[in-house]
Amino acid sequence: MMQKRKQYNQQFKFKIALEAAKGVKTINQIASENSLHPNQVSQWKKQLLDEGPTLFNGQHVRHAARLFI
Repeated sequence: MMQKRKQYNQQFKFKIALEAAKGVKTINQIASENSLHPNQVSQWKKQLLDEGPTLFNGQHVRHAARLFI
């Protein structure tokens, strides 16, 4: 029987990506501490850095506000 893939919520992904972007810990350390594959951590970090500049345009601000309320 195939195992169902894990799905992570936006807050978890953001927390992991932000921790990776800070550079205090290595990608491997973050992945190991959170039971993730290092490639997944790198992918979320890249997505955060690529999409970060568009975060504060009109639609994203309203959406981001809902995430943190």
